[in-house]
Amino acid sequence: MMALPSAGSRVAQVAPSESANRVVIQDTSLSLQVKDVAEVIKNVEDTAKSLGGFLISSDLSKPEGAASGTISVRVPENKRTEAMTAFKKMAVKVVSESVMGTDVTDQYEDLGARLDVLNKTKIKFEEILDKATAINDLLNVQRELISLQSQIDSVKGQQKYYEQSAKLSKVMVYLSTDELALPYTPTNEWRPMVVFKEAVRSLVLILRSLGSLIIYLVVLSPVWVSALLIIKFVRKRQIRT
Repeated sequence: MMALPSAGSRVAQVAPSESANRVVIQDTSLSLQVKDVAEVIKNVEDTAKSLGGFLISSDLSKPEGAASGTISVRVPENKRTEAMTAFKKMAVKVVSESVMGTDVTDQYEDLGARLDVLNKTKIKFEEILDKATAINDLLNVQRELISLQSQIDSVKGQQKYYEQSAKLSKVMVYLSTDELALPYTPTNEWRPMVVFKEAVRSLVLILRSLGSLIIYLVVLSPVWVSALLIIKFVRKRQIRT
């Protein structure tokens, strides 16, 4: 029986590299106050496509009467600044903006090293397969080759994901006609109008809750009134006895 090398051998961890060609994934988010959420969602998608990007997802809703929505797109990294400028022009006000970069160079290079080891190991197994004569050896080698090919495809898929994510930046745009409905980074600055709007919104929510409670009580009055009458009747009977 031939001694077979292990297909599951792992490459050692790669130390942080000093590569000049960094692989950085940029994720950008914008919070925009707009006049027409539906129109801006369409314009953001059209702009992304015109720059060579594409739509990931979009959502439109009207909570509490104020239209709001989100749209997520990918645009070429070299067009990201142009896209951001175009998106901001669609707004009445830019509430917040953030850019987060994730450097995946080390992970990408580690995948390259692992892929090199897997390919070399696959070549060795193919050489063993050419020389194998026993049925068990043939089956074992074929099984290892299938496992290796699966690992190779997985590593290539991860590499492609990093490459595409670095070339195409993700931009998440939050939209609303109401500034308070948008995510933003709180500051220590006192903003009276914001406090006033929040107070009014809280008052409206409280009044709505009270109104809903009254409606429930009226609709269910036959139940709870009957229950009270029965309790009152039972208590009177108990007192008489």
